[in-house]
Amino acid sequence: MTDIGTEELAHMEIVAAIVHQLTRNLTPEQVVESGFGPYYIDHTTGIWPQAAGGIPQNACEFQSKGDPITDLVEDMAAEQKARSTYDNILRVITDPEICDPIRFLREREIVHFQRFGEALRITQDNLDSKNFYAFNPSFDIRKPC
Repeated sequence: MTDIGTEELAHMEIVAAIVHQLTRNLTPEQVVESGFGPYYIDHTTGIWPQAAGGIPQNACEFQSKGDPITDLVEDMAAEQKARSTYDNILRVITDPEICDPIRFLREREIVHFQRFGEALRITQDNLDSKNFYAFNPSFDIRKPC
């Protein structure tokens, strides 16, 4: 599964390259008219990973509980959120030079979702059959009530 993490960094690189291509030749007037001004003031046209709402990427983006069931479900949710974002981009963009790589990235999110789903199924299948709620018993020192 570590290859998915590496690939996710490549996704960010692809999106960053698209953003750079779209912004590298903007005039100051276009920067203001497009609503890109606040970003431009802080970063010019350099790549600064942030959410569409302007919140910079930070450690809060990495969700981990140390429980395989919880973490795999979180991973699956993250893949679906990324796919939804790509769907939204494809609804508003018509330029094939942008749409084609975004479609590729969207397809990869679907594959990642499937791989995490397979890992979740394998993990659940290997739990004790009486573990109805599919929690990770490895951290419980005593039996749950």
